[in-house]
Amino acid sequence: MLALEKPYTEFSPSTPPKTENLSLESTIQELSLHDFQIESSHLGKEVTHTFQLNPLLPGVILTEQGKLVGMISRRRFLEQMSRPYGLELFLKRPLSSLYRFANTDVLILPGETQIVEATRCSLQRSANALYEPIIVELEIGTYRLLDVHQLLVAQSNIHELATRLLDEKTQAQLIQTEKMAALGQMVASVAHEIKNPVGCITCNFDFLFSYCQTLIKVLSAYEVEFPETSSSLSGLKEECDLGFVLEDLPKILKSMELGSERLTKIVGGLQSFSHMDGTHRKPADLHECIESTLIILNNRLKSGIAVIKNYGDLPLINCYSGQLSQVFMNILSNAIDALTEKLNEQATSSKTWQPQIEISTDILEQSNQEWVSVTIADNGTGMPLAIQERIFEMFFTTKPVGKGTGLGLAISHQIVTQKHGGQLLLHSQPNTGTEFQILLPLA
Repeated sequence: MLALEKPYTEFSPSTPPKTENLSLESTIQELSLHDFQIESSHLGKEVTHTFQLNPLLPGVILTEQGKLVGMISRRRFLEQMSRPYGLELFLKRPLSSLYRFANTDVLILPGETQIVEATRCSLQRSANALYEPIIVELEIGTYRLLDVHQLLVAQSNIHELATRLLDEKTQAQLIQTEKMAALGQMVASVAHEIKNPVGCITCNFDFLFSYCQTLIKVLSAYEVEFPETSSSLSGLKEECDLGFVLEDLPKILKSMELGSERLTKIVGGLQSFSHMDGTHRKPADLHECIESTLIILNNRLKSGIAVIKNYGDLPLINCYSGQLSQVFMNILSNAIDALTEKLNEQATSSKTWQPQIEISTDILEQSNQEWVSVTIADNGTGMPLAIQERIFEMFFTTKPVGKGTGLGLAISHQIVTQKHGGQLLLHSQPNTGTEFQILLPLA
């Protein structure tokens, strides 16, 4: 009677392979595995009977006193039996003799090996061993057999899945790019329309301020020349509170002038941020790009977030300034979100904490190459390690549904690395803060 260490699973020809619900990270232990182990001292005829009962069984695992010795595939077994005198030689002899004669190379992989990696290892074998089953080690001393055909089917399904996901990501990125382009055109158009009346107001402020000063000077002269006025005129001056008006008018004009200058900067920031990059890079001032982005985000920074700027002496950088402005916008927006979240948590406690964003620029030298470094750091909640490993993945987001698309940092990474040949690095510690470093090659 056949002595098995563990009962093996019988599969009928209609049993479908376990290839549904696979993901890009699926491992070989998720596939249908065959459990057929026998001591190498048993005779070959015992394996023949089992192969006849289980036509899908790819081979047999050989053990010696419970320890793994090797594996004989169904193909090798039948090949040896079909040789002249093969039946006489091996049917009534121990399987160990057949194993030594077949001289089979055995591939052993851990159960947590990803299907993609297992396929690569399998295809790297010699042509003679290409279709041999793979021994899967689920845990120490526990082995199963994996049919290579099933592995290739699973790999094909994963390739299909990867292609579909790539198409979806590409489509989503195209949609996002189109939205950003449309938004940029709209913002540029609105900024242009606002710029003309704002320019008119700003240019006339000097004249308005001068005229008001002249009128105040003339009124003061009248006060000196005619100190005595009629009762009706004195009543009118008191009713209009002329003294307060003359004192407050210059302050109002100055305030309006500052507001006009601020509005001019905002319009300039919108035009700079919505700048449509052409097919070629152009020299740009990174500090101007950062300042334009901060102007647009000014309303979100009013919740008490301090912005500390440590600007170095940077030359003009040959780049796509509009795309880099988008990178600054994405990173700064994430920093503001993290600080706002922590600020709301601190509001319920007695701890004093000052939210801040620190922006530093400098020129670094690494590997005989000069780099322009832009560092944006916050003192927010930081990121767990598991999130850090996936932060630049397309569609990955930790924000609630409707608040995050998972495209911002992924697109930023592509802009920095692919469009500019740079690096986008992340340094973060939980409960300490997060730092993004943008490195752009100077040459």
